[in-house]
Amino acid sequence: MTKRITHWIAGQQWSGAPAERQGEVHDPATGAVTALVDFAGVAEVDRAVGAAAEAFRSWSRTSVARRTSVLFAFRELLNARRDELASIIVSEHGKVHSDALGEIARGQEVVEYACGIPQLLKGGYTEQASTGVDVYSIRQPLGPVAVISPFNFPAMVPMWFFPIAIAAGNTVVLKPSEKDPSAADFLARLWQEAGLPDGVFNVVHGDRTAVDRLLEHPDVKSVSFVGSTPVARHVYETGTRYGKRVQALGGAKNHMLVLPDADLDLAADAAVNAGFGAAGERCMAVSVLVAVDPVGDDLVARITERMARLKVGPGCNGDSEMGPLVTGAHRDRVTSYLDSGTADGATLVVDGRKHPVASEDASGESTADGFWLGPT
Repeated sequence: MTKRITHWIAGQQWSGAPAERQGEVHDPATGAVTALVDFAGVAEVDRAVGAAAEAFRSWSRTSVARRTSVLFAFRELLNARRDELASIIVSEHGKVHSDALGEIARGQEVVEYACGIPQLLKGGYTEQASTGVDVYSIRQPLGPVAVISPFNFPAMVPMWFFPIAIAAGNTVVLKPSEKDPSAADFLARLWQEAGLPDGVFNVVHGDRTAVDRLLEHPDVKSVSFVGSTPVARHVYETGTRYGKRVQALGGAKNHMLVLPDADLDLAADAAVNAGFGAAGERCMAVSVLVAVDPVGDDLVARITERMARLKVGPGCNGDSEMGPLVTGAHRDRVTSYLDSGTADGATLVVDGRKHPVASEDASGESTADGFWLGPT
């Protein structure tokens, strides 16, 4: 029987019937369907926001000392079980285990920052700011807040936001990517083990239906988003139209410029590490490199030599340096860039469609399962 991934609402896994709409979750290394994830409709989102609103009444009045103690407990649990969480990320995203551990470490930094919330929440007082006028500033929780996170960092990006929100006395509804949803449910269970009251942290899975309901819901006071630029624009425009505070971080890819006096070995190392780490699915991956004459051909040769040494394989293998892409559709879209590039006159120096993971049948077609595209 296929595993079912469903929502975490008010401190427990959703026990209702499977959703009418579900999405497939794959192991990118094999292409196998490993689970079906429920897609929330308006009713499920409303239930999660309602749980967050109810929990906010008491959590917002909980002492800073008590909230901090929960944060410290969560930190310890996350540190103790980081390998387990990394394995979940590898199984659904495809990145290598060491990369997944690095993602968790970056998220843990924000958790540790939130552990200092007593100092961060301090207000201020200015006497006689103007004649006979004293000025106070205080920091108060907003209420239920939403986090909408992308597939490429299923643990780190949510942890950019929810530790601060929770430590400050808010409650959270997280909508993770439907491509790799299990990390969010794992984090929800860690929060419960850490002593977080039910309803303070909730997870709803789904697609645009769930996103739009979060953006429109009158009880959601703010929205934090990371994803593509078109969706960021939609989130920002819709959320602010409904009077919410919104931070919407749109798509980002680095551009690298190599000047003629550059250390070309250092530049080649940087280009390969940035271009192929996490199969190029990082926000900060270098997707465009501009080499100023006359170093271009030399730089391409050095990059090509380094690419040949990259170990491509399943993320669960300890020596793999680059895993598969997250879905077959994403792999096919990236592959299409090779065809469009050569059609526009580019030279394809390394063709990742033929790589160490794949084998070929008699016709020369790849027989590899999984969503593989080698360094290209």
